[in-house]
Amino acid sequence: MTELSDLTHIKVVPEQQGLRDGQQRRQLRRRLPELIELERTLAESPEQFKVQVSASIPVDSLELPIYRVDVGDAPADRPALLLLGGVHGLERIGTQVVTAWLQSLANRLRWDVHLAELLQQVRLVVVPLLNPGGMYLSRRSNPAGVDLMRNAPISAQSPTTFLVGGQRISPLLPWYRGKLDQGMQPENLALQGIIEELLPGRPFSVSLDCHSGFGWRDQIWFPYAYRRRPMRNISSVMALKLLWERAYPHHDYQFEPQSEHYVTHGDLWDYFYKRHNREASAPWLPLTLEMGSWRWLRKRPRQLFSREGLFNPLVTHRHHRVLRSHMLLFDFLLSASANYDSWLPTPSEGEWLRAAARAHWYSRGENL
Repeated sequence: MTELSDLTHIKVVPEQQGLRDGQQRRQLRRRLPELIELERTLAESPEQFKVQVSASIPVDSLELPIYRVDVGDAPADRPALLLLGGVHGLERIGTQVVTAWLQSLANRLRWDVHLAELLQQVRLVVVPLLNPGGMYLSRRSNPAGVDLMRNAPISAQSPTTFLVGGQRISPLLPWYRGKLDQGMQPENLALQGIIEELLPGRPFSVSLDCHSGFGWRDQIWFPYAYRRRPMRNISSVMALKLLWERAYPHHDYQFEPQSEHYVTHGDLWDYFYKRHNREASAPWLPLTLEMGSWRWLRKRPRQLFSREGLFNPLVTHRHHRVLRSHMLLFDFLLSASANYDSWLPTPSEGEWLRAAARAHWYSRGENL
């Protein structure tokens, strides 16, 4: 197996590797193997992979890159799919799942002509590890102690659960939002830059942010988290849900608004979604995959005594099962994005789909 120090042909900024001495490489192998696996994948990827560093996060003596990977050559007027992992440093499985799919794409592009053609019809952008500093330090937050999913400048309109909904008391407590006058953290600013460059002018976009640590089953959440009311494009979410269920009727995902479980301050996707809607009319569906880690705990209760065991499958065969179980969803989103005009609802269809969504998800809600 090629060592990181041998990756002289890597397609990323060369100084990212050149600045690392032997001790730093050993630190990364021990504390952040996900970054090494990602860089190995990018080094061996085909020419359709275009890689850049969106930001670098200083931790100890290291500069940890936030990689952005563009796959394919779709023009600026085609739809987009944004795939994200590693927002919370303890949830390593999110980055691992996204990297596993990138590895699959890289290998398939060497022989799969249809996949190469598909990637000319949809702009695919992947950010496998948004919070490398937090993952290196084995903490949910970033190195500054800020929870990136509570850090956006948006406040909840409904009562929140103490701490869980976001707090400004101290970075020593979980779910810290950051200081009120501090602005967003560099990781979130890097993501904002990607979104603002990627989405404008496109007829349709969808994103998927991969998390773990909640629930007995895998869930797909959509905005809002700051209020218990339908999002603007709720009819399109319902259309996508029905499209998925008709194509794969035996799936095990639960589609729900995030507010069904809790309301929070500072949700990134609420903020970016509302910001996008002020400036564009084309639909964007920001989705979150919440992998149900409680099942892993039930099957192996001693994981309760490990911080990483609360959020990740630690048994080898279970870990492999999780890595492969979401690839069908990622492939589906790629195809659904490319063929958005075949299923996105017309205005008349949107009316009854919105009514169906309100009855299905919001019949117990408020201010409908």
